Amino acid sequence: MKKIVSVRFRSGGKPYYFDPLDFDLKRGSYVIVETVRGIEYGTVVGDIREVDDSKIQQPLKPIMRVATPKDDEQDAQNREKEKSAISVAKEKIRKHELDMKLIDVEYTFDRNKIVFYFTADGRVDFRELVKDLAGVFHTRIELRQIGVRDATKMLGGLGSCGRELCCHAYMADFVPVSIKMAKEQNLSLNPGKISGMCGRLMCCLQYESDTYSWLNRKLPRINDEVITPYGTTAKVQSVDVLRQRVRVIVDMNDEKEIEEYGVEELKFTKRQGGGNGGKKDKNDRRNDRNDRNNHEEKLSKEELRELAELEKKDN
Repeated sequence: MKKIVSVRFRSGGKPYYFDPLDFDLKRGSYVIVETVRGIEYGTVVGDIREVDDSKIQQPLKPIMRVATPKDDEQDAQNREKEKSAISVAKEKIRKHELDMKLIDVEYTFDRNKIVFYFTADGRVDFRELVKDLAGVFHTRIELRQIGVRDATKMLGGLGSCGRELCCHAYMADFVPVSIKMAKEQNLSLNPGKISGMCGRLMCCLQYESDTYSWLNRKLPRINDEVITPYGTTAKVQSVDVLRQRVRVIVDMNDEKEIEEYGVEELKFTKRQGGGNGGKKDKNDRRNDRNDRNNHEEKLSKEELRELAELEKKDN
């Protein structure tokens, strides 16, 4: 077993493990550590704990020291320098007429390097820009191209739910997200409603995906035939996934009536998806196509194209 402590260097950044040595570190403490980029100033984001040696990447670098008031002052100065560096870099980008968008600038704690993060649709030849920036700042310059998800994670903001963006607040890594997750949760497939500020599918679609997938397997599909507790045949009109309730249409004396039952009260052919090692039979695959068609009939060609682009970008 090895003692570790998690340290984060930027708001919304990924935490990294370090050896706490004999330092008395608490959540929120500021520390100085050595990384592949040089000496860095970071924030402790978790209490000291023990983990198995196989779960950490060796060798584990040690905490150099707890940050002093002088270190705190230097970090604050670096933050001010980053603000002015952004203005200078934007001016140089316009001068060289480069098709790129500057997202953020980061000084290493020892000021031996400045990293400029940017987004662009394709490759950018920024060699002349690097020379210009090196002439202004007289230190090592690194330009790093990032994706729109990473850019949004850096900048932060509020999601459609009114809360701080998950990726900026606490997510260490991005997770794969698909249109299927939205379908299983009976969400609107309008691209504007299931995509986040980054223009990609919202990460939160994945949070309850496993639960919905499990609950859906216990329910009949829309338009399936089921047997009610009274022995009559009915057709499924709608399902309430969370409450596990099913609304059915029953033919009664040449009239149609809508009745609601708990799923345990009905008899129907169970879905095979998820069983037999997760394999699906022909009926399941056919029903999946029918479900997809039912969703897509409600969307315009433009919305379908946008959905296809969203899923393609996330994969």
